[in-house]
Amino acid sequence: MRNLIVYLTLILCLFVNKVVGQETFEARARAIADKIEAITLSEKEALKKEVEAINSDLDKGIITKDQAASKKQELATMRAKTIETKVASLQDELKNLVQEKVDGKLAENKKLKKFSFSIGKDTVSKSEKRTTSQFVFAAGVNNLVTNGQVANSDFRYWGSHFYEWGLTYNTRLLKTKNLLHLKYGLSVMYNNLRPTDNRVFVKSGDQTTLQTSPIHLDDSRFRNVYLVAPLHLEFDFSKNKSNDGKPFFQSHQSFRLGLGGYAGFRIKSKQFELFDNGQNQDVTVKTKGDFNVNDFIYGVSGFIGYKETSLYLKYDLNPIFQNNVIKQNNISLGIRFDFN
Repeated sequence: MRNLIVYLTLILCLFVNKVVGQETFEARARAIADKIEAITLSEKEALKKEVEAINSDLDKGIITKDQAASKKQELATMRAKTIETKVASLQDELKNLVQEKVDGKLAENKKLKKFSFSIGKDTVSKSEKRTTSQFVFAAGVNNLVTNGQVANSDFRYWGSHFYEWGLTYNTRLLKTKNLLHLKYGLSVMYNNLRPTDNRVFVKSGDQTTLQTSPIHLDDSRFRNVYLVAPLHLEFDFSKNKSNDGKPFFQSHQSFRLGLGGYAGFRIKSKQFELFDNGQNQDVTVKTKGDFNVNDFIYGVSGFIGYKETSLYLKYDLNPIFQNNVIKQNNISLGIRFDFN
């Protein structure tokens, strides 16, 4: 939750900061985002080479198809964990940057043109680029759809939450029109569920069910973390502008609508149980495991909003648990920020 607050603070500061310069808040935040992007691309390239080596061994008959599939899954999980570990090291940098902003230690430079920079006599507009990039952050409530409905849920409505952060690219599809854009990238997605009535998830064979805890719990929480690749067709109603009679295009300056989906794989699952040990001491028990959760995830998502802020809805098309008799699908609703 502390990390969630840090990220929200970062986004809010970015939202109100309009100064461009090497030492400004926006420039330093962009630099951190670039580091995250570099880490992700590096690990993806390494994974690609490892998978090619496995395919080579498979073609030579050194390993079987099952062994190849198992090795690929292990490597994908390892690379995903590496991404999460390396990116986690940037959290302190984010916290320090936010604190500097709050303390007023960042230099305020003169306000320059938001979308342009000069090279000699020529002006190159950032908004003329067909492809731009954004830092994405989203947060909100999370729950499970059971028998086609969320009513009478076994999980707290406001206590169960999700958050997501990542990088996305935005490509204008039409050369002379600004309406259609393709958004694609990578995100880390955290889905949390808080059961009601003093219950926890228990794995029994291929079934995972909610059962009453033998001890009184102050809180219990079940978290699944995924690495996903979102893809959206975005309708951006930002108006075209002109510079010396030459039209150029803006994005995220008006109403936006995005429709699409996502696919990826599970990084880890963990259950938290918080209780008093009877000696006025708070105890937290963390249990890691697969809990029969599906290793892969895919779903549909959409957003509608104005400028950088939008209402965000996502729904998993495959059930959260692999073989449970009752199929339950994750659904999330929240606020999304796309910062250019």
